[in-house]
Amino acid sequence: MVEEAPYRDGAEQGELFPDASLPDELVGYRGPAACQIAGITYRQLDYWARTGLVLPSIRSASGSGSQRLYSFKDILVLKVVKRLLDTGVSLQNIRVAVDHLRRRGVHDLARITLFSDGTTVYECTSPEEVVDLLQGGQGVFGIAVSGAMREISGTIHEFPAERADGVEIEPRPEDELSRRRRTRRTG
Repeated sequence: MVEEAPYRDGAEQGELFPDASLPDELVGYRGPAACQIAGITYRQLDYWARTGLVLPSIRSASGSGSQRLYSFKDILVLKVVKRLLDTGVSLQNIRVAVDHLRRRGVHDLARITLFSDGTTVYECTSPEEVVDLLQGGQGVFGIAVSGAMREISGTIHEFPAERADGVEIEPRPEDELSRRRRTRRTG
């Protein structure tokens, strides 16, 4: 169960990705790339898609040889699901949390921190809500969705993307951090 506290205006952070570094809603990543970006196995991805836990929002598989296409938001949800599973949250409670996250836009997700006591998943969007939750005295762990977004946005551009409408994706100019990573990998 995801419990949501009311959003308090003024607690909002600055825009997480002001330079439009997020891919648009027509840009997607095939299954193997989505797995690498989210840190999951292809077997997990396939199972979660077949059971409806995390479905690709850009293009689903439609028979043998077709490729699923996952959006940035889908990959973010995959990463959050992985973290929740790693901390022992039941798949049933993760399904409830995922249903709740699906209704949010990417920029709305950047303001959310998920907390769980192992049974219930709580959504907090302000420091006050975090304090209220922690005052209960129970042990909880947190997942800052904005942190997962930063991790994904830092690596997603290293993977091949395609547009659902078939328009060619122009290569992005390499930024300094990407250039350093490439140099470190290649020596």
